[in-house]
Amino acid sequence: MAIRDVGVVGCGLMGSGIAQVSAQKGYRTVVREVDDARLKTGLDRIRAFLAEGVRRGKLAQEEMDRTLANLRGTTTLADLKDCDLVVEAVVENLAEKRKVFAELDRVCKPSAILASNTSSIPIASMASATGRVDRILGLHFMNPVPLMKLVEIVRPEAASAGTYEAARAFVESLGKTAVTAKDTAGFIVNLLLVPYLGEAVRAVERGLATPADIDTAMKLGCGMPMGPLELLDFVGLDTTLSILDILKEAFKDPRYEAPPLLRRMVAEGKAGKKAGRGFYDYSKAKA
Repeated sequence: MAIRDVGVVGCGLMGSGIAQVSAQKGYRTVVREVDDARLKTGLDRIRAFLAEGVRRGKLAQEEMDRTLANLRGTTTLADLKDCDLVVEAVVENLAEKRKVFAELDRVCKPSAILASNTSSIPIASMASATGRVDRILGLHFMNPVPLMKLVEIVRPEAASAGTYEAARAFVESLGKTAVTAKDTAGFIVNLLLVPYLGEAVRAVERGLATPADIDTAMKLGCGMPMGPLELLDFVGLDTTLSILDILKEAFKDPRYEAPPLLRRMVAEGKAGKKAGRGFYDYSKAKA
């Protein structure tokens, strides 16, 4: 199961990062978005990241040029038909992911491995939309993909040993460290991280302390590189809310109950850094 050609479905923050590291490591990479405007935004994000690396002396211009030469964008899912591995990175919604997997199963060659970058949804629930359950698993990259070293490999029971080994080799070829998780909601990282983030929101809700003081306390008191509310803004309050709802439905555990404040902020459009406002105001930075 040699992997040479890689496809990525979705060129948002996660998808563009996955496409970038794949192309940077020499894989011929095709990234698909639903329309030209979103595709351009994603590809521009990759170019800007690489250009900043060149500007700071962390990346040679030649490497940037090689990366971009290995990368092409498309708005047609069928353009991924010759890929050896396709990573889905669309919205965290099971119905949407099942649609993508069913279509990939139809257009991709029979030997292709299909993977999901889902942060919380069990892989088997997507695999059942295809006729190749032995060739489907989860590859959960961390955000931001070019900088974070971890990838969770989520291995459903139906995934073959060959599929798992090929995926692991691919992850390691990107310079990432792989950990293997059972195919249960939340996997490892979010199963443990999301309740912590929820408790930080509840602390703000109860007036325990300001967001800034909570973040400072966790950074200086516990050695965290980023406080929980800063992290929520970075990840996206809407994304975190979706994960909490998925975990609550899966485990019926009150630890995963979404705080009313979180739900209200998402409804008000305060989704975090990407929206210009979350627990902190980023509107001046965007301007």
